[in-house]
Amino acid sequence: MKRCLDLGITLLALIIFWPFMVLVALLVRIRLGSPVFFRQIRPGRHGKPFEIIKFRTMRDLSGPDGVPLPDCDRLTPFGRFLRSTSLDELPELLNVLRGEMSLVGPRPLLMHYLDRYTPFQARRHEVRPGITGWAQINGRNALSWEQKFEYDVWYIDHQSVTLDIKIIWLTIGSVFKREDVCQPGHATMEEFMGTDAPGKKEESS
Repeated sequence: MKRCLDLGITLLALIIFWPFMVLVALLVRIRLGSPVFFRQIRPGRHGKPFEIIKFRTMRDLSGPDGVPLPDCDRLTPFGRFLRSTSLDELPELLNVLRGEMSLVGPRPLLMHYLDRYTPFQARRHEVRPGITGWAQINGRNALSWEQKFEYDVWYIDHQSVTLDIKIIWLTIGSVFKREDVCQPGHATMEEFMGTDAPGKKEESS
């Protein structure tokens, strides 16, 4: 049922939003140059790697050592707009269509985070990652990493088609409010370095 819901809504969304996707692609090309899409390997269900597709929101700027500059230096006002409206996420509908992602599930993070999760946190990979999720409608990037993972695992233990529909509906309202797009004090979200001392609550949840 979940896969049928994903396919049904995704196909409808692609039909409705393809003109916006073309327009955004043109604006990204004009404002940020080529390439239009941001592609990166992310962990999917059971940690299996897949290539996520998003619209670019940052400039390719590096320091003298060749290391990319911090997000705050590369993220443009146009990029902030794309992020705050979630327009940069639209190409991920193709990931859903290919079965690599779901509409609802824990957000796919970075590959090198896999070794930093506690066993409890690693449970977020028991399902396909999602475009939106329980954590996204309960604070998004204003949450700490540990809070996000708590919400991710809660979703896994309570997932249902009814819950997915509720999350999708609440996500629409959250997008219009454009709240909690970035973590306080950061252009996006600070890097997850691991949970040093997971508590008993985390171990027994």
